[in-house]
Amino acid sequence: MRSVGCVQHSIDDTPPAEAPATERGLPVDWELARRTAIRLLSPGPEVSRSEAAELVARLRTDAAMAEQHVRDVTRLGHGLPLLPADVVDRRAWAAAAVHGMAALTADAQLPTVSRVARIVTARSAGLQVGGVVAYLGGRVLGQYDPFGGPAGEGRLLLVAPNVHAAQQALDVSAVDFGLWVCLHEATHRLQFTAVPWLRSWFAEEVGRFLSITTEAGGDQGTILEKLPEVVRAIRSSGGDSMAIVELLQGPEQRAVLDRLLALTTLLEGHADHVMDAVGPTVVPSVATIRSRFTVRRRGGGLVDRVLRALLGVEAKVRQYAVGAAFTRHVVLAAGMDGFNRVWDSPDTLPTRAELAAPPTWLHRVAP
Repeated sequence: MRSVGCVQHSIDDTPPAEAPATERGLPVDWELARRTAIRLLSPGPEVSRSEAAELVARLRTDAAMAEQHVRDVTRLGHGLPLLPADVVDRRAWAAAAVHGMAALTADAQLPTVSRVARIVTARSAGLQVGGVVAYLGGRVLGQYDPFGGPAGEGRLLLVAPNVHAAQQALDVSAVDFGLWVCLHEATHRLQFTAVPWLRSWFAEEVGRFLSITTEAGGDQGTILEKLPEVVRAIRSSGGDSMAIVELLQGPEQRAVLDRLLALTTLLEGHADHVMDAVGPTVVPSVATIRSRFTVRRRGGGLVDRVLRALLGVEAKVRQYAVGAAFTRHVVLAAGMDGFNRVWDSPDTLPTRAELAAPPTWLHRVAP
């Protein structure tokens, strides 16, 4: 018996830092974050070598098949090459995730601080990021990182042990579930590869948010200092962690955060819509998988809910529902071609208010 994912080629080819992050003035010691995440992560469920090999091979095949289905549904990306996916274990995913975050934040404009403060801050941040990645590493089924890969051109990752564990927990068809997961991640890849301006705009907004965050950091307090407020907010809001996330932000940050949240809500909801829109002819048990998976997303005790809120996971769960409802409404009202107006430019992206009220976006962009 061995952990799912151990039999495939590891993609943990992220080169070590050229110099310690603390010496180069980076806000996070990314190498420390990577080591911390890998040390904290368990390998995952135990299966036989043959079962693991079968799952890895199937996920690789499913990824290519899924993207073709996604192109048919979305009417995006026809003519682009069909790229492979990397099927990885938890630790390889963690290393890739840290590398992607480092690439995304590399150009953020940050204030100059003393060497001692830089060392303390970077190492502390590295430990915190490593802990977050380790927490998520046991749960993430797949991910498209638009800034990952050896050349920084994007990488689609499928986390084999987590796909296997989720399929077992949901008690659904392994064949259907793997393809269903691939549909979601293939949609994310197509969003970034078929929309030319999206990648750079997203990176610029993240850089702007980080720059404001760092400048305002002295006034915001730490997560631990705000933990009592977070717990009270969880209890009073019924788990609406969007209010909780905003507790930790200043007014300037919220303006940029609004745009980022609107985009990520659209991306997640669009992907959720597409993975179900392919229908039972592609995934026969899609209705059963969706109903059981939705219940799974809402699970967790108080401690898990606090962690999920602090990490923004609860906010992400809400994004799926809001974004999917927006996508369904617009597609029904204006067809997929009308919905695809969202990709025309940053100005045609829906705002957070429009995501909650799709007719207002239709009136503005696609009357």
